[in-house]
Amino acid sequence: MTVTSTASTAPPSGAEPNGSRARRPRISKRSVPYLLLAPALFFELLVHIVPMLGGLWMSFLRLNQFFLREWMSAPFTGLQNYRFALDFDGAAGVELFQSFAVTIAFAVITVGASWVMGLAAALFLQRSFPGRTLLRGLFLVPYALPIYTSVMIWKFMLDRSDGMVNATLSDLGLGGERFWLLGNNAFLSLTVTAIWRLWPFAFLALMAGLQSIPTDIYDAAAVDGAGLWQQIRTITVPMLQPVSQVLILVLFLWTFNDFNVPYLLFDQAVPSSANLISIHIYQNSFLTWNFGLGSAMSTLLLLFLLVITAGYLMLTSRRSRNA
Repeated sequence: MTVTSTASTAPPSGAEPNGSRARRPRISKRSVPYLLLAPALFFELLVHIVPMLGGLWMSFLRLNQFFLREWMSAPFTGLQNYRFALDFDGAAGVELFQSFAVTIAFAVITVGASWVMGLAAALFLQRSFPGRTLLRGLFLVPYALPIYTSVMIWKFMLDRSDGMVNATLSDLGLGGERFWLLGNNAFLSLTVTAIWRLWPFAFLALMAGLQSIPTDIYDAAAVDGAGLWQQIRTITVPMLQPVSQVLILVLFLWTFNDFNVPYLLFDQAVPSSANLISIHIYQNSFLTWNFGLGSAMSTLLLLFLLVITAGYLMLTSRRSRNA
């Protein structure tokens, strides 16, 4: 009698047939960047976009101290806050225009001086010499310091009658009894403090841009008889144009929105000569409790900066295409 044995075709214990095996969802390569950006976009929406939309809505409300606890029930006024802010025949419009003019002057002077000082320092440290690394570190100290520390140091030097600034001027025979945080001197103090904080960033960006310029171009220009100023004007500045375009825009947006430096330097008693628009909006919102008007001013500031940014980018891109 012959016994035939057949091999068992049953799957091992715990295994699933091929047909019933669970398929894992596959992620396409095109969707990976969007999935990686999703958390950042979510937090950007949560931290910036939602508050911005809330501020835009508040600009259409008569939101004052009587409606702070239930601000959603504040009366809807439409464009009344914008008309009041832009009424240059009234006190609010005149104050807003003066603050806007002060901010324009402050931003232009600060950005221009920071760019010039940053370029000069970057050119000075371009060639190797003993102590160059130490100087680089020292130049970056103002930008590395916390803003509170750096501004309070300047306030201590400027505020006291026997402070370092007045003492130095007195030793030089230039007079040392000036009040640097009052009157028209407040604008000078604010501008100097802001330049001291920002020019190291310009220096860092321009120094990085100089590394991309080949040294052979300077050698050829020197052979042709070009001096230092001619090399800077015809080689350095044009080849640094892409870096300078971005740098100037960033510095302008930073200085135009600057709130920390004037607030720390003058507290709440900001002189009219240093009343930047950010401080003006703060005073109308948190000191007079008129958040509707403050929100309208903030929206106008946002629109102005958007127009300036778009126009600047269009102008620089057109110049780059024509170059």
